[in-house]
Amino acid sequence: MEIKNLKKAASRILKALKDKERIILYGDADLDGVSSVIILKEVIKSLGGEVSAVYFPDRETEGYGINESALDYLKNFSPAILISLDLGIGNFKEVKLAKKFGFEVIIIDHHEILDKLPEAKIIVDPKQKGDKYPFQGLATAGISFKLSQTLLGEKLSQRLRENFLELVALATISDLMPKVKDNQIFIEEGLASLKNTFRPGLRAFFSIDSLKNRGIFQELSQKIISSLNAADKKDHLNEAYLLLTEKEEKIAESLAENLLEKSYQKHVRIKEITDEVEERILKKMKEKIIFEGGNDWPITNLGPVASRICQRYQKPIFLFKIAEKQSQGTVRVPSEFNSVKLMQKCSQYLETYGGHPLASGFRIKNENLEKFKNCLIENLKNKK
Repeated sequence: MEIKNLKKAASRILKALKDKERIILYGDADLDGVSSVIILKEVIKSLGGEVSAVYFPDRETEGYGINESALDYLKNFSPAILISLDLGIGNFKEVKLAKKFGFEVIIIDHHEILDKLPEAKIIVDPKQKGDKYPFQGLATAGISFKLSQTLLGEKLSQRLRENFLELVALATISDLMPKVKDNQIFIEEGLASLKNTFRPGLRAFFSIDSLKNRGIFQELSQKIISSLNAADKKDHLNEAYLLLTEKEEKIAESLAENLLEKSYQKHVRIKEITDEVEERILKKMKEKIIFEGGNDWPITNLGPVASRICQRYQKPIFLFKIAEKQSQGTVRVPSEFNSVKLMQKCSQYLETYGGHPLASGFRIKNENLEKFKNCLIENLKNKK
């Protein structure tokens, strides 16, 4: 049993390589998105092709997913195939705009399906209707690995397989995917290979003095994941992508040390925001949800904050960064809730939303914040 449209996506990519069409890879800026882009880019290189452009949106300034400013930048490469990785399943307007700009869109994603599908040429998402693949818990990097197997066939050497699975393992752990079935295999093989990795960007972490003597390999793996997730945008790329694709050992070590320091600073800020949110909610303990925003809260820090608070108070958590006209938020909920379905009931107030049942995000006009909050509370009254 194969993932729906996986062969169709592979065939289209192979045709594009044969016809020397332009290919653009557009990935989410987290470790899952970055890993997925790297896997597909290296597969295309192994097949003798090249990628015309790689793009990662800045969540702080562009938000999550495919966005208009990114398409405005990328339209210079049109006509081209635009492959979105770890995002796109909720970008209805943006996919239409991409088509208008002359892009043929292929979406490779693992997030929850909303009311409908975007008007993309091909969609690969195990959660879409009619997909009979028995396991829906793959990270996008896992789907990208399966795509690499289809694209390369017998050309997928053991070394290349290990190289890819190192990234898949880290991405799967980072995205909190269930460690069962396919994922269990990917994680076991990937982490076993990681100890002797050929990738300079990963090997660099083993050379950093503060990490050398860590006795527990899982602890070191978590440090690597935290560091890679602390990466910022660099032009239209991403610091984690630059590190993981770097060939020079010394440059890789310098980049890794920089990300390790950023990870430390990020954890300090996460604690500060957590304390601030907890101080606020002590006065609102009877409310069914925690719904808080701040002007100076980095959006990339709000996921870990929301996870901590959700675990502590066992309530749906909606945290958001307030910008001039719109706010961008992150959601975490206890296991008995589905955050995407919860937002779906109040989607009339949202610009975009989507993600996983327990962890998701949204973008909203500031004028709709209170209406959105009241709608959520009203819907929760009817639960249980």
